[in-house]
Amino acid sequence: MNGTMHRILVLAAAVLTLASCGTTQNHSAPATTTPSDNDDRSAFRDLYRELIETNTTASQGSCTEAAQKMADRLKAAGYADKDVVLFSPPDHPKDGGLVATLAGAEPAAKPILLLAHIDVVEAKREDWKRDPFTLVEENGYFYARGAEDDKAMAAIFVDNLIRYRAENFVPKRPIRLALTCGEEGGGQVNGAEWLQQNRPELVDAEFVINEGAGGDLDEENKPVLLEIQAGQKIYQDFTLEVTDEGGHSSQPRPFNAINALGAGLNRLAAAPFPVQLNDVTQAYFTAQAPLQPGEVGQAMSAIVANPHDQAAAAVLSRNPLYNATLRTTCVPTKIEGGHANNALPQRATANVNCRILPGGSAGAVQEAIIKAVDDPKVSVTPAKAFRTDVASVPPLSPRIVDPIKAVAGSMWPGVPLVPTMSTGATDAIYFGKTPVYGLSGIFAQPGETHAHGLDERIQVKSLYDGRAFLYQVVKLYANGA
Repeated sequence: MNGTMHRILVLAAAVLTLASCGTTQNHSAPATTTPSDNDDRSAFRDLYRELIETNTTASQGSCTEAAQKMADRLKAAGYADKDVVLFSPPDHPKDGGLVATLAGAEPAAKPILLLAHIDVVEAKREDWKRDPFTLVEENGYFYARGAEDDKAMAAIFVDNLIRYRAENFVPKRPIRLALTCGEEGGGQVNGAEWLQQNRPELVDAEFVINEGAGGDLDEENKPVLLEIQAGQKIYQDFTLEVTDEGGHSSQPRPFNAINALGAGLNRLAAAPFPVQLNDVTQAYFTAQAPLQPGEVGQAMSAIVANPHDQAAAAVLSRNPLYNATLRTTCVPTKIEGGHANNALPQRATANVNCRILPGGSAGAVQEAIIKAVDDPKVSVTPAKAFRTDVASVPPLSPRIVDPIKAVAGSMWPGVPLVPTMSTGATDAIYFGKTPVYGLSGIFAQPGETHAHGLDERIQVKSLYDGRAFLYQVVKLYANGA
């Protein structure tokens, strides 16, 4: 057995099945769960409602207002002013956030950082069945913009800090919470990036717990798998451009800038990047294989055994998620060309958006695009400078996995824990070499949350379960080595 396969099998064995303890729950329909000790559910619901109903869109909202309201709640719970730091980027007074700290018994120990963004995607009242900025509970769901992304975790983290304070919990290492703006890319200043550039001491951490992973429910609302996200792809745009002297469209020439660009893009589409698996994606396919029927499950097992298995890769590549998990992807997302209807184009440009596997080189991807386009008249340049502080896949060590197994094993016995790599990007990209893990314990049926879309929602039971899960897991992390 080679070293890589040994690591994958060890990782898979460590995380795949949660301990079979606790009481089996009734998962037949969305419902509430029985409150646990130190659980003022009505207070949490009020906090969640206040955060939801504070508009934080780029067009009309204020993250600063939302952060201030959360700060007021923390101070009312007994946090000192020095432990609740409000910040606002200069010239962007509405794009603020907060960093709050529960001190630990070992002040020299680096804190655990809980990260959540409080900005939300735009939502028009006339498009929604309900007011997107009024929390509505119907048929076992909460409906509102941000109900799931990401005010669910933001509210849970604030509430948990309040509960820890109320019970006089003193962890070994500090627990720190950062609520930030701008993650959704609506034009607001990104708070996570701003903190790293201007107040890095506030977000210096041993590791980070972030959004990015939940859990899957089947059609009967039964938990199928719980996810932990470890690693995400690197975002990089490239500009492809062709220039020419142009001329009158009544006298076409053999060379045409638009044609040349289109031909180059077609050649790029016909040359997919090779399959490259890392420890997490191999463990992901190992865990998913027995859960998937027929040739898909077989292909997952085959690709783990041999990443060069072209037949298995072809089967998995039919699914956009699996394809993006297998390889770096580069796809055109915008195109512009020409300057007049009756003139030959003098310029044609396209934006090619790449999502590069963790540990990959943006420079190598640029060279691969140039090779695939295969036309010296098509220039390929990065739209922005390459990031140099991108982390590789963080380790799923027992230190990270064991607390999840201990808590989730009692809440959802027998449910597999599946490591995932995000094919998109979150604020984790701003934390360099600091390990960032996506973990929420919030379950949903595939596609049911409508995040970023109309009538965003979250199951009431799933929200309360995620709250109970994170409350316990963070405690275990804070008291760990």
